[in-house]
Amino acid sequence: MWVYRSGFMYPERQIILYEYQKTRNASHPRNFLKNYTGICVTDGYQVYHTLEKEREDLRIAGCWVHCRRRFHEALEVIPKAHREESILYLFMKQIQAIYREEGKLSGIPAEERLTQRQLVVKPLVDAFFAYLKQNEAKVPKSGKTREAFTYALNQEWYLRVFLDDGDVPIDNNASERAIRGFCIGKKNWEMIDTVNGATSSAILYSIAETAKANNLKPFDYFEYLLAEIPKHTDDQNTDFLEELLPWSKTLPEHIRKPKKADD
Repeated sequence: MWVYRSGFMYPERQIILYEYQKTRNASHPRNFLKNYTGICVTDGYQVYHTLEKEREDLRIAGCWVHCRRRFHEALEVIPKAHREESILYLFMKQIQAIYREEGKLSGIPAEERLTQRQLVVKPLVDAFFAYLKQNEAKVPKSGKTREAFTYALNQEWYLRVFLDDGDVPIDNNASERAIRGFCIGKKNWEMIDTVNGATSSAILYSIAETAKANNLKPFDYFEYLLAEIPKHTDDQNTDFLEELLPWSKTLPEHIRKPKKADD
């Protein structure tokens, strides 16, 4: 199941799209993204980097959560009593510092975020990779620590992309959250094992998760769609669908989640 979603620069029009394919072949994102130009934040899967090399209008940004996860997994192998003595602990603290400063920039305009990233976050990223390269020779040739070092060094180009664009998030955690529910639930659907069934579930998940991302109640939204769409019998005229999209201002209030006090 491939998942694509919009970034935080479009808070009023969030969209999450699931696409089922039989394989993890590069042809699938190549086809899905054929009309997309801009930046995609991804994990380190080589397929995305292949697409970037094929096109001049697509750029891949790396995900710092995936980088941090490798160091965390390596640190977990070390007995708790000795973790703070490990060099891995220092790298985790460096990544924590990067996230702490980046977290202070949420909610500000993209141009200002870019300026602050260059002034405050970039030196921390520079220090992280400099320290990484200084200590690479000391790391065993195999094992979790080597995997963490190799991943970070191979992804450096991509992990730096967010520093050059205030609209690019530091990670793809939003997509990770979008796929988590599907991963948790899939064991309940082992009897639904047809391609058509998987494709249908991708469509349903796309609608439900996009509704949630736009602060709608999924059940009530589905109910509203099933009541409204049959009213339009002209197959050639689909203009009415604009008013049914999850960010439409004309949707009834009862399908919207109550606003929080600080909204």
